[in-house]
Amino acid sequence: MASHLLFFLVTSILNLYEAKPASSITSNLGYVKITNDLSKRDTTKKVLVYIKNGNGYVHDNRAASIACIQKIGKNKGFIVDHSDNPADINETNLKKYNAIILSNTNNETFDTDEQKLAFQRFIQAGGGLIGIHSASGSERKWPWFTAALGGRFKRHPPLQKFDVKVIDGNHPSTAHLKDTWKWEDECYYTFHLNPEIHTLLAADLSTVNDSLKVEYPGEVFGNLFPLSWYMNNYNGRQWYTALGHKIEYYEDPTFVKHLTGGIWWVLQNNHVLDYSKSSKTLQVN
Repeated sequence: MASHLLFFLVTSILNLYEAKPASSITSNLGYVKITNDLSKRDTTKKVLVYIKNGNGYVHDNRAASIACIQKIGKNKGFIVDHSDNPADINETNLKKYNAIILSNTNNETFDTDEQKLAFQRFIQAGGGLIGIHSASGSERKWPWFTAALGGRFKRHPPLQKFDVKVIDGNHPSTAHLKDTWKWEDECYYTFHLNPEIHTLLAADLSTVNDSLKVEYPGEVFGNLFPLSWYMNNYNGRQWYTALGHKIEYYEDPTFVKHLTGGIWWVLQNNHVLDYSKSSKTLQVN
């Protein structure tokens, strides 16, 4: 009981405030109305799907993820550009976009501090951030990035079927799911979790076969571990899912609806980029 309480305190700490109607979710910016209507379109929005990997493991799903997001964009009306060139991460270019999608980036995804600063300033100006799967394994030596995304990849047990618990079904990325989503994937364990994350999905660890589970995550969250979350920081929106390892997942209707809801929610923030809110120097933490 104590470990489950800790889970909800850490992942939903902002919900300790006065209870609000079910259509509202607590955030550090106040109460944010969640709209689950995915039938709407928005032709004014534009996203950059960024897939650059540093040295190390590179997922073979990146092309499939781009094709998937392009289809989502076509259905929802927003424009989708994609790049694996870190030179595209500059302030002039990023000002064209409402959000950046880190799709299976991994390790050192930026080449220079100037690129890191351009990314940081975009997020601090209110630009949206979406992270998919190994995005949490990106820029592991940059604590500010980890906090901005919500957590950093630590490890995963072998790919397998396990139960995903819906912690918050009142969100466009989870509203289509039943209380338990039976899914096959890599069950990502993250650490350095930002206490501001609002957990949407969690792995039911009692259904995960992992001989190293006792070492980490142990009983930090009892039998649950965060897999997908959102935040409302810097006048922008951030959304992450740890799911999405295999190529074919990007054609799976349930998973695609999960992605669609997350991307769509981020894009529905109507905040105009305000670079006066952005730091002129690179922040380490």
